[in-house]
Amino acid sequence: MTPFMDYFDFELPSHPVGIIALPGAEDLGKKIDAYLVDWYNKKAIESNKKTVIKETFLINAKFPRFSTGDGKAVISETVRGIDLYIIVDVGNYNCTYKLYGKDVPMSPDDHFADLKRVISAAGGKPERITVVMPILYGGRQHRRNARESLDCAIMLQELHGMGVKEIITFDAHDPRVQNAVPLMGFDNFFPTYQIIKALYNKYHNFAFDKNHCMIVSPDEGAMGRNIYYASVLGLDLGMFYKRRDYSIVVNGRNPIVSHEYIGSSVMGMDVFVADDIIATGESMLNLATEMKQRGAGRVFILATYALFTEGLEAFDKAYADGYIEGVISTNLSYTRRELHTKPWYIEADLSKYISYIISACNQNKSVSALLEPVSKIKELIEKMNSK
Repeated sequence: MTPFMDYFDFELPSHPVGIIALPGAEDLGKKIDAYLVDWYNKKAIESNKKTVIKETFLINAKFPRFSTGDGKAVISETVRGIDLYIIVDVGNYNCTYKLYGKDVPMSPDDHFADLKRVISAAGGKPERITVVMPILYGGRQHRRNARESLDCAIMLQELHGMGVKEIITFDAHDPRVQNAVPLMGFDNFFPTYQIIKALYNKYHNFAFDKNHCMIVSPDEGAMGRNIYYASVLGLDLGMFYKRRDYSIVVNGRNPIVSHEYIGSSVMGMDVFVADDIIATGESMLNLATEMKQRGAGRVFILATYALFTEGLEAFDKAYADGYIEGVISTNLSYTRRELHTKPWYIEADLSKYISYIISACNQNKSVSALLEPVSKIKELIEKMNSK
């Protein structure tokens, strides 16, 4: 299968590259660094240039805190004139710090504060600063329905004001938030190919055609990504819409009264449900139950971020009862360790994909093939159907 690299031959960096992985993003940063170092050294040897062999692109940075919780960022190496990529996972709640002697988990606010600290520590010396923020800070608070804050828009404006040239994110809850910073680069990538490939690596008995498979959107807000899946896979599309009780608010949202289905019959079909985030997972499991009651075959949940904010027990039960076959998600944000022991969970590794993106951006080359990998998806589907 044609690798992404063939779309833009890897070249030695046009500007020296540096990567800072913030607390909680170290594992992803190390994987990305491993790919870039390997490509760089192979190209350096092939070019017969007297280029120094690289051991790492990672830049050492620390984020100490005082006992009161105040923090700072310290960069231990020079960043002058480099193309700096800062990787931050604002969804990693597994990181902790000491506050008056107690271990406190880092919130998205804490991660964003560390991001601003390290940009401040760089002091405007890098040639260009790009922030790799897979899950957008404040991304779920992307629009104003009442007199309320616009967290994501304010975040983008803050970073723009600090000199950040570009944001690289994945499956933004609402990509229209980029309108808050029209003069800053904003690339929103989708892990569609990697998720389908991870699905294929686990399950080989698929026939991706309208007679055997179907895409179902969990709600109207997720229609965009589900339309994309249906289009590139050549499948029919159905949709659920949520009837809510707008007279009351529970845990910050209007409770769902019922799910109503619009679409053709799912009888005997393998059903794929795609969304950006699994938070509590309640609506996804209700949808899966509804699909099985309508005679669907296997039900697969595809999500970019598997947060499972209320634990895994409900998904364990749904799997045991046969309502779901699998959940496919990515390593773009932290996932709890026990999740990887579950027979129903499949992880799609996005580190190589991000490495391609960083390489293309550093060389000032088009990322169109990376933003829209339709040809690669079609290659994969042909391979799957041939078997």
